[in-house]
Amino acid sequence: MLTIKNDLLAGLAAELEQLSPGAGARAAFESPKVAAHGDFAVTAAMQLAKPLKLNPRAVAESLRTALLAQPVYQQWVADIEIAGPGFINIRLKPEAKQQIVREVLQAGAAFGSQPANGQRLMVEFVSANPTGPLHVGHGRQAALGDAICNLYATQGWEVWREFYYNDAGVQIGTLATSTQLRARGLKPGDAGWPEAAYNGDYIQDIANDFLARKTVKADDREFTASGDVNDLDGMRQFAVAYLRHEQDLDLQAFQVKFDHYYLESSLYTSGRVEAAVNRLVAAGKTYEQDGALWLKSTDYGDDKDRVMRKSDGSFTYFVPDVAYHIAKWERGFTKVINIQGTDHHGTIARVRAGLQAAGVGIPPGYPDYVLHTMVRVVRGGEEVKISKRAGSYVTLRDLIEWTSKDAVRFFLLSRKPDTEYTFDVDLAVQKNNDNPVYYVQYAHARICSVLASWGGDVASLREADLAALDTPAAQSLMLLLARYPGMLSDAARDFAPHDVTFYLRELAAAYHSYYDAERILVDDEAVKRARLALVAATAQVLHNGLAVLGVSAPQKM
Repeated sequence: MLTIKNDLLAGLAAELEQLSPGAGARAAFESPKVAAHGDFAVTAAMQLAKPLKLNPRAVAESLRTALLAQPVYQQWVADIEIAGPGFINIRLKPEAKQQIVREVLQAGAAFGSQPANGQRLMVEFVSANPTGPLHVGHGRQAALGDAICNLYATQGWEVWREFYYNDAGVQIGTLATSTQLRARGLKPGDAGWPEAAYNGDYIQDIANDFLARKTVKADDREFTASGDVNDLDGMRQFAVAYLRHEQDLDLQAFQVKFDHYYLESSLYTSGRVEAAVNRLVAAGKTYEQDGALWLKSTDYGDDKDRVMRKSDGSFTYFVPDVAYHIAKWERGFTKVINIQGTDHHGTIARVRAGLQAAGVGIPPGYPDYVLHTMVRVVRGGEEVKISKRAGSYVTLRDLIEWTSKDAVRFFLLSRKPDTEYTFDVDLAVQKNNDNPVYYVQYAHARICSVLASWGGDVASLREADLAALDTPAAQSLMLLLARYPGMLSDAARDFAPHDVTFYLRELAAAYHSYYDAERILVDDEAVKRARLALVAATAQVLHNGLAVLGVSAPQKM
């Protein structure tokens, strides 16, 4: 059906071009708001009426006549109707819709995916400094980042996942002193315990393992403790490695893996920060005032100029960000997406201004940002704010242990990133239709049960006679299957994995309705094989969509 749709669209484009040169490039099919109106809707007649100085219905009638004269429309279109002021509604023949079943079964796991396009994408996400366990906000970032990576992979991009963190800043210094105090026997609430220190029980665990001279290994570092309570730098390195290992465990439980870890400290030791500042100065994009170095960021749309180097000689935090993104560009990533909390909104304009001012060829609008809000967690009808492990917030691992990896991923992706979200733990463990991830997974498992009861070779269904799939329920399900590739493309373009969750819930509902409307394992062999082919294709698309979200597609539940 996708090939048929493209052929029909090409036919429409040719006719529009005849009516108005240049209009063919804007040829498009829309989904009618009311299913009974047809399968594709065209609004071009109303758009062309004014420049052509014609009545919209007259343009629509002309288009209808021209389209129905085309062989491709004669082969696949049952009728074209004109409605209202000039809407064109196209109704496909059943055999046109049936082709999608064969296309899905033939492509399998690749259905919906585009061929490699030779373009590279970096998505930077989570990027949590190693000062404690990953919290639920980091979990939302992990789910968003991984799903966006998967979406772009379906569109033919070569995707790179990167985790950026600071291993030598003020927070890391606080981590080291907090660990040292615990190693010396102090604890929160004792006299001499600093207000800024980290209070979670994990600090005591780090101190105990340091004193025991243990070795910790993370994905990007390894360190053996000296056991010397006065070895503050060794304690810092051990604590960083320890917490990076803990973060790795969180990410493994969430089934997220990064291609690379990038250290903020390396931007200084490699000279990248200094080089970026020198480049901006040489370009005449800075000035000195009140003992500080300022960037002329207002030249690039920022609401005010920004301090780059403070009067004490230290750099403000957006300067290494500029250096880091120049490094991304120089590493060949022409498209970059950063997943960050909404509290980073203020940095966008100044980072982009710095990149434009640097004059290294980076286009305006680089990088892209996806900003997300934090997540409230409710359990037993009450908000949960404290984790014993973390001391002050609910951790990602807490949420996974209370529910499941699949539930956490699906739930955290089920709303637009910038909308507030309340994670209902009790709902996430329910096994009923109110739980969206259960509802979708159950549809897949239900189909697998039908196929298992049949016991035949699913691959043989690719050659099934699909003529029996002519009922309204079957045609509705097939049209929904045909929407999947376009939905993926749109979701990738808009950084919108929540669209995948909406689609999967709609597809699961359509399958459940079909299952209730038509018995699948009937006596008539041709009808049975046609219906089995349809539900097998539905299972494949459910599987593919869940894979984009990083959610499993169980065969039994």
